Amino acid sequence: MKPVIFIDGREGTTGLQIYDRLTPRQDIELLLIDEEKRKDPAERKKCLNAADLVFLCLPDEAAREAVAMIDNPNTRVIDASTAHRTAPGWDYGFPELSPHHRARIVCSKRVANPGCHASGFIASVYPLVQLGLIPPDHPLCAYSLTGYSGGGKKLIAEYQDPHRDPRHASARIYGTNLHHKHLPEMVHVCGLAAPPVFHPILGDYIQGMATTVLLRNDTLPGRPTAQEIHQALSSYYAGQTFVSVAPFGGDEPVIYSDTLVGTNQLRLIVCGHEAQTTVTALFDNLGKGASGAAVQNMNLMLGFAETAGLE
Repeated sequence: MKPVIFIDGREGTTGLQIYDRLTPRQDIELLLIDEEKRKDPAERKKCLNAADLVFLCLPDEAAREAVAMIDNPNTRVIDASTAHRTAPGWDYGFPELSPHHRARIVCSKRVANPGCHASGFIASVYPLVQLGLIPPDHPLCAYSLTGYSGGGKKLIAEYQDPHRDPRHASARIYGTNLHHKHLPEMVHVCGLAAPPVFHPILGDYIQGMATTVLLRNDTLPGRPTAQEIHQALSSYYAGQTFVSVAPFGGDEPVIYSDTLVGTNQLRLIVCGHEAQTTVTALFDNLGKGASGAAVQNMNLMLGFAETAGLE
């Protein structure tokens, strides 16, 4: 029998993207809730417990409430919200980080899908911490450029409004209180002693993300050069399908943040010299940063080819 899949929150940006990725597939059965009952707790609970696997595309508190509704011990969950990314009993859904992460996802009943900005930061920093090139207590700085689709339907409407604030045509730095909601998972997953200084930046384009970590090499153990950091990351991710490392310096002299839109690819670009290094993670904030990663995790959990329905 085909596994039954339910998307709780299908009407949101991530939910719609997951739905669009799954609809053409013949190896699963999508369980759809009646439109007029999608906020009915009893009907939602019925769907949550009837599914083999559930995607939660909900605000944090609603995601916690949905998990509490599940009493079927066989229902597996992928939560796209922030609610469970550092919670005990949940596995972090980034299989390329290590064989351990991949094995946990395959067997897991509860997987927390990574945040978009966090995906870019963790893809760069986690391996370097594991390899001893970045100490856990190292003071890190990063910024992340994103398209406005990451803010959901409300922000999309705001940016596409013909009568919008004309300042939207320029880049917009936000999260200025330095308490972005993705910081806890960055610290938790990478094993850091303190959060990085992190600024997200919103661009006047719909989709695509470039997350950059800045390093001063003389503060790192052994004072590695940028080329040595590039080689370390290249070796770490060798053989991965969805995470790759560009040639040193990148594929071209500039980095366009929308290059990988429509794919589940994440590409690391290492630039610099003997004294300084930047590592930029280039990916689709709605792909490897959200719905693509969720479908990849589903594929692993249900025993499908990891690449099924993904580019």
